[in-house]
Amino acid sequence: MTNFKKIMVPIDFSENSPKVLQSAVEVAEKFEAALSVVFVVQSFEDYSGFFVPHMPISQFEQEMVDSAEKKMESFLAENLNSDVPYNSAVLQGDVAEKIIEYAEKNDISMIVMGTHGYKGLEKVLFGSIAEKVVKTSPCPVLTVNPYK
Repeated sequence: MTNFKKIMVPIDFSENSPKVLQSAVEVAEKFEAALSVVFVVQSFEDYSGFFVPHMPISQFEQEMVDSAEKKMESFLAENLNSDVPYNSAVLQGDVAEKIIEYAEKNDISMIVMGTHGYKGLEKVLFGSIAEKVVKTSPCPVLTVNPYK
């Protein structure tokens, strides 16, 4: 059996994030693993031709990262009630790509992530981050449906 010592859980701060985090904590406890809690700020450079922001995009993105780092601190303080060793990271870029990149660079042995259950047109418009991660991950991915 694979030795799962580093488990990563990408979160999006939605109402389902605490449920997904709890699932990851349970897995980490079972395998006596460390946990990496990750949030990715979507890069806006792909959309720069669609609108003219009131401030430079780089400044806006930096404010998003700063805000996400503060949100991560409060999210973990409110929702991580375990002795599991953990670290956290706020990344910036394409969400699925950054999750995979983080997993590769940090020798992650399992990713535990939520699915949003998009169907039909929503799935076509938004794609599925979980699906992209499952297809390209360097390690096993456990998907959690927070609605069940």
